[in-house]
Amino acid sequence: MPESLKPDSLAPEYAAALTTQEYTRKTPIEGVKVIPLNLMIDDGGSFAELVRFDETGHLLAIPEFQVRQSSYSLVLPGSIKAFHLHYNQEDVWFVPPTDRLLVGLLDCRKDSPTCGVSMRLVLGGGRAQLVYIPRGVAHGGANIGTQNATILYFVNQHFSLDDPDERRLPWDILGADFWEMIPG
Repeated sequence: MPESLKPDSLAPEYAAALTTQEYTRKTPIEGVKVIPLNLMIDDGGSFAELVRFDETGHLLAIPEFQVRQSSYSLVLPGSIKAFHLHYNQEDVWFVPPTDRLLVGLLDCRKDSPTCGVSMRLVLGGGRAQLVYIPRGVAHGGANIGTQNATILYFVNQHFSLDDPDERRLPWDILGADFWEMIPG
């Protein structure tokens, strides 16, 4: 078997630029839940059950969450829809497996053990999953692809034009590069 390389086995100009991709699990935001769904694939396409409700309209996967409204959003290629948060509303997001959306989360709750922690995750991209976003966690999405991306989402209160529970933070509060595709 050939001898393993060592850092000094590389030319200095390449060794100086070398980094190691991080694979360790990042700190999750308190209360955020990523729920994998079964995606059934057959010869003719695919199927995924998004949510099941109990008799009172609560999600079985998140029993404390009662759906009051369901909505649809289309995110055009190159668009960033961020950041917003709610004082009362909680969200459950789904992006179809055929689409792809970079989702950003930031814990803004001062009494949360993860206050200030941010998360990036991809919804869609061949997978079927839900993400539960508690109130006080700023959230948004970026379509860094070339095709439209769809978000189907469930919320636990009705939207009111007269008193919207939607507060905005700057899209680049975590830096403009937060929304960029990480090359490599």
